[in-house]
Amino acid sequence: MEDVIEVYLRPYDSKFPVVCMDESNRQLIGEVRDPIPAAPGHPNLVDDEYVRHGVANIFIEVEPLGGKRHVEITERRTRVDWANFIKGMLNDRYPTATKVVLVMDNLNTHNTASLYSAFPPEEARKLAERLEIHHTPKHGSWLNIAEIELSALKRQCLAGRIPCIEEMRRKVAAWNLDRNNRQTKVDWQFTTTDARVKLKRLYPKL
Repeated sequence: MEDVIEVYLRPYDSKFPVVCMDESNRQLIGEVRDPIPAAPGHPNLVDDEYVRHGVANIFIEVEPLGGKRHVEITERRTRVDWANFIKGMLNDRYPTATKVVLVMDNLNTHNTASLYSAFPPEEARKLAERLEIHHTPKHGSWLNIAEIELSALKRQCLAGRIPCIEEMRRKVAAWNLDRNNRQTKVDWQFTTTDARVKLKRLYPKL
């Protein structure tokens, strides 16, 4: 926990940007009957019956001090999918960074072994060398700023029924662009001192 908190207190450095990453899923749901549009006196009316169209995976990264985020919607959440997301982060979104300081949880696909599952060893090694990974502790996902951003995405963009992955990608892309244009940043205030006081019960008793 203290390791992640200390990372968040580092000053901004474009050569070593702090980036938080998380993933989640969203069920794709279609309508059996067309909804009745909202009108004076009643809201948008949606039938209780619906059709399931599978599940889409959401990859999200956010740079708290840079006010940037990137979201990708994929059909699966395998090691290869994660590795391709990280490759895009390093080569396309942070090509000039010496290292990306990456904060994420301990999901079994979130490690450099996934890079070797997806790419030749030489390429995987080059990508891994540009990562400085910091895992949030078990049951400590609240420390991941990307989880906060993911919650905002779901509330603001994915609250209604979405029938297909293409529509989901369109909605998310528009949300992502607006959020980046406004350069929405995160001002992290929780310090190590706060943790040692407020979360004293989590520390070993000597």
